[in-house]
Amino acid sequence: MISLQSYLSSSKLNAAQAKFVILGNEAADLDSMVSSIAYGYLRSLQDAQLLALPVMPIPRVDFGLRPEAVYLFHEAGVNLDDVVFSDEIDLVKLFATGAEMILVDHNRLPPQLERFNDRVAGILDHHKDEGLYVDASPRVIQTIGSTASLVALEFARAGIGLSREVATLLGGTLLLDTVNLDPEAGRVTDADLDVAAHILPLCSRSQQDFFAIMQKEKFNVAGLSTHDLLRKDYKEFQFGTVQCGIGSVLLSVMDWLKLDPNLCGGVALFARARNLDVLFAMNGFADPDFRRELIVFCGTRNDHLVDFLQKSGLDLTPLHYPEKIQGVHGFMGFYNQGNAGISRKKLQPLLASYYRTSGSA
Repeated sequence: MISLQSYLSSSKLNAAQAKFVILGNEAADLDSMVSSIAYGYLRSLQDAQLLALPVMPIPRVDFGLRPEAVYLFHEAGVNLDDVVFSDEIDLVKLFATGAEMILVDHNRLPPQLERFNDRVAGILDHHKDEGLYVDASPRVIQTIGSTASLVALEFARAGIGLSREVATLLGGTLLLDTVNLDPEAGRVTDADLDVAAHILPLCSRSQQDFFAIMQKEKFNVAGLSTHDLLRKDYKEFQFGTVQCGIGSVLLSVMDWLKLDPNLCGGVALFARARNLDVLFAMNGFADPDFRRELIVFCGTRNDHLVDFLQKSGLDLTPLHYPEKIQGVHGFMGFYNQGNAGISRKKLQPLLASYYRTSGSA
């Protein structure tokens, strides 16, 4: 059986002949990147003549913004030289020559790729089903802790065992996505637990050690600017005429202010550079238990939006900071999010419902 590294090397060498492009979501978080690589590898094992090319949907230079991915790829023995990034391949040309897409960790193409809707041939995802690409095969959309679990289940259905390298990639991702399989975090499902029971023994580290390292790397934000912190794990959504950005930021607002006293200006600059009507920063951090805070930026004040989020169960309470950072670049609200179980995956459909009803930012 061809090794994972040999697969990656061969698929990059023959990228121009790819039959399928395996594409994670635009945030290029760990689950997206690992799932695209592992699922592409599975497809190649099922059919040696089929070239399934995983493409990381970020420029290569941005990979270093994800220290947990840097660590895990190294732990699994993945040579980054053999991984393809979005700035290293012409996807338009590839799709024009007949290549199709398999989406992992999302089930709707971002606006900049929507012209290729007819090229979506398969989906593996754990987000809310958007009801698109109904003829895709496979079309596996299941509410579960991590897409990595869905990929592991596909290996099991195919009767193909996991190598240490693949188990390490999937296991580390699963632990991080489910906060070490902790039911109190509100992410893990019975299916994730079953997957973990099979793949974690194949990893070279104990569950506790593995999670501790992954968690430490995930929250390593040393040297990152406000711009980098927002784009590190970022997605954009179009809600009617409203352009919305949501960044996942791994530190408290207070710690962020210590890094950047001009936080308000940095957030506003990020939003305006992307022509956003509204920008959310979902701050998740350990203190010592997992907590969430929320920053809402709009060009003008929007109390209706905040009221809607409150009624939707986020359990928001205002955080008060010095007046000098408030209201200078538009409306900026800071909140403690009492319901830490509402992540970006759950916030996005809430916002879609709100803007469908209100029709304004």
